[in-house]
Amino acid sequence: MPPGAADIILVEDNAHDAELALYALSKRNFAQNVVVLRDGAEALEYLFCTGAFSTRRPDDLPRLVLLDLKLPKVDGTEVLQRMKADRRLRGTPVVMLTSSREERDITECYRLGANSYVVKPVDFDLFARALQAIGSYWLELNERVPSAGAAFPAEGPR
Repeated sequence: MPPGAADIILVEDNAHDAELALYALSKRNFAQNVVVLRDGAEALEYLFCTGAFSTRRPDDLPRLVLLDLKLPKVDGTEVLQRMKADRRLRGTPVVMLTSSREERDITECYRLGANSYVVKPVDFDLFARALQAIGSYWLELNERVPSAGAAFPAEGPR
């Protein structure tokens, strides 16, 4: 998909997990407008419209970011922290989708502003149902912030 607006940004370095996620999302028709990014540095370039994504419109915000925790180059907590510190991006829902059950990881992600923390089920059927439920909630039920830039004060979240 060319750079532009995406409903979902999937930041996942494991190609197999990314393929399974796309398959699961496609079963509920959530996969038509997904951008898959393979590491945290690429995610930051996409979200902040720099590097390979410098021509992407900054106003084309994703409706949902599915973010792995353990990523090459820049880890998921750094991506999360940068997003939530940015006035334009802080209203974008971020679901941490990871294999870590470590209490410190969970606590840190929520402290940094994650909207949800989901441990990837090992069983494919459970993994597919989890992703479908996530997509259903965030894309069909959840009301978005009307204008992320205008909705939050410049000094950041409290």
